[in-house]
Amino acid sequence: MKKGERRKEELIKIAYKKFLEKGYEQTSVDEIIEEAHIAKGTYYYYFQSKEEMLEEVVEMMLENGSERAVKVSNSTLSIPEKIVGTVLAYRPMADELVIQDTLNRPENIYLHDKVYKKLISKAVPLISEIVREGIRQGVFDCEQIEEHVKMILIISSQLFDSGDFTANDVIAFIDIVEKSFGAKAGTMGFIRELIGRRK
Repeated sequence: MKKGERRKEELIKIAYKKFLEKGYEQTSVDEIIEEAHIAKGTYYYYFQSKEEMLEEVVEMMLENGSERAVKVSNSTLSIPEKIVGTVLAYRPMADELVIQDTLNRPENIYLHDKVYKKLISKAVPLISEIVREGIRQGVFDCEQIEEHVKMILIISSQLFDSGDFTANDVIAFIDIVEKSFGAKAGTMGFIRELIGRRK
């Protein structure tokens, strides 16, 4: 890694830490500059604005999620558990929700959509390969794998991100997943207990 790339990465990590500690709105560019021991001009060489820094921080969170997801996909978990575990790996960690909340605000809708599209582009191929593994093992039986995976990701995000869902919503979601992947009834039933623990 080149010196300039290292410096930029250091700044992103400092901003990430500050955003976790104080929140995005309460963190000033000057605080990041002070902790990094750099001139203001150096900061603006790498980032045109505080909003651009937020985007880079969220990108880093997404990359970290991708690394967690790959580990899950390569684990010895069952196929259904791998799929759910991979989806969960992309979700922000508990202490990162303060940053996620900032991203979800109406004024940040453009950045939210941009990041979400990148998440989909990373998650769909990985989860699709797990589904193919499930087909080879006889757990699933479906076609148009990528399309089904994409729809499941969109539905799960819309349904569960707000936390405003019912037990019947979960039952219906499990039914959709099982039918989409051509799984036997009950294959994904463990999702109900998992969601109950996380809610």
